[in-house]
Amino acid sequence: MKHKISLIVATAIMLVGFSFTSQTPKMVAAAATPSCGTEPVTLKAYFETGFDLPSKLSEEFTKQFPNVTWDISQDQFTNLINETPRLLAGDNPPDLIRLPTMVSFAKDGLLKNLDDYAAAFGWDKWPVPQLDQNRVGEDGTRGSGSLYAMGLNYSLTGIFYNKKLAEQIGMKEPPKTLAEFEDLLAKAKDAGLLPIMEWGSAKSGMGLAFPLQALMASVGSTQPINDWIFQKKGATIDTADNLKAAQHLEQWVKNGYFPPDINAIEYTDAAARFTKGEGVFTFNGDWQNAAYDEAMAGNVGFFLMPPADASGSPAAMSAPLTYGIAANAKNADCAAFFFNWVASDPTARQIDVTVGGSNPGGPADATIPEVAAGSVTNDTLAAGVVVGKAGTAMDFIANATSAIFAQGWTPELQKMVGGKQDAAGLLKAVQAAYERELSQ
Repeated sequence: MKHKISLIVATAIMLVGFSFTSQTPKMVAAAATPSCGTEPVTLKAYFETGFDLPSKLSEEFTKQFPNVTWDISQDQFTNLINETPRLLAGDNPPDLIRLPTMVSFAKDGLLKNLDDYAAAFGWDKWPVPQLDQNRVGEDGTRGSGSLYAMGLNYSLTGIFYNKKLAEQIGMKEPPKTLAEFEDLLAKAKDAGLLPIMEWGSAKSGMGLAFPLQALMASVGSTQPINDWIFQKKGATIDTADNLKAAQHLEQWVKNGYFPPDINAIEYTDAAARFTKGEGVFTFNGDWQNAAYDEAMAGNVGFFLMPPADASGSPAAMSAPLTYGIAANAKNADCAAFFFNWVASDPTARQIDVTVGGSNPGGPADATIPEVAAGSVTNDTLAAGVVVGKAGTAMDFIANATSAIFAQGWTPELQKMVGGKQDAAGLLKAVQAAYERELSQ
C-alpha cells in the first residue's frame, strides 16, 4: 500500500513568522492555526515506561521542527495513576501527559478542553469513534461531550501465540470458540508447557485484567462493559455474564495455566519470558508487535479472543494511547500541533505502525502505512478491521476511574491468584471500590 496523506497544516507551518495585510484573509487564517512557531520551545512530557512509541515520535518531531526540544519524564502506568493529579495541578504542569484515566481530571478542570483545537485542525471531521473515548460530558460520563485528550494511535489487544509451541499441541489455526481455546490450554498443560504467560506485579498493574475482560466479551455483550467504563448511570461490573467470565478465569488459575510466580512478574519481564519461549499464549496489545517480531521473527501469531458461541463475533479491548494537555500548560498550542502531526505526517504514521504496531487513526481518507511481510502487525491490523465492522471494541476496564486499577482490579486479582478471592467476591469488591470513588 502506498500512502498519500494530506497534511492539513503544512501551509500553516510555512507561513508562521510572516506578517500579513487585510488583503490576505486566507493567509491570516492559516497563520492563526496553532503551531510550535519558530522560537525555541521545550515540551514538558510524561510518558509511560516500557513503550518506545512516544519517544520515537518525539525524536522525529524534533528532526522536523528543530526549535522544539523535550523534557521527558517516564513512569509506570500504576504510578501515573497516583501521580497524575499532582502533576496536573502543579505550578509547572506537563504540556503532554499519558492519561491512565481522564473523567475526574476533566471535571476538576485539570485538563485542557481541546474543542477549539479540534475545530482548528479539523479533528471533528475524523471518524467519530476515534474521539468518542476521549470525550467527557457535563454529567461526567465519557463517550460524548467535549474533547479532553487525543490518541497517539489506536491500540488493539488479543492473544499472541508462539507458533512452534502451538504446533506441538495440535493448533493448526486459531480457535473459533472459547471452548476450543480452553481445550488448547488444557493440551498445553498436559504437554508440560506453560499455557499462558502473563504479569501480575502491582508495579505494572495486574495483567490478568486482560484475559478477564476478553472473557467478559466472549460470554456476553461489550456494551455493558463500556457503560461501566464510561460511568453511565446505574452501570455495574457485577453482572451474570461477567460472573461467568470471572469463573472461567478463576478456573484457569486453579488449573495452573499461568506462571506460579505471576504476582511477582512485571510487564517487561513477562514480555521477555514469552519471547524466550515461556508460554504458548499471552494476552497483550499490539504495542508489543515490534519487540515480538524482533525476538521471535516468523514465530509469533495473533488472534482475537473467540466468542463462547460460534455464531457470535470476536471482540477486543481497542483504545487510543491517550494523552492530554494540562489546563495550565505553557506550550498547549505546540502540544496540540504535535497531536495533529502524529496523525497526519507520513513519517509519524509510519512510526505509529512500525514501532507502535497500531492503527495511526487520523483523517478518514488516510491510508495505513506499509507493514513488513510476515510481521505480526499484519495480523493485528487485520483484526482491527474485524472488530471495527462488528462494533465490538471496548475501552480497558482499568480506565473506568482513576484508582480502580491500582485499588480494585490489581489487589483483588492478586488475591484470586493466592486463593483468597473467588469470582463472585472479585466483582463485588471491584464494584464497591468503583462506587466509593464515584461518590467522593
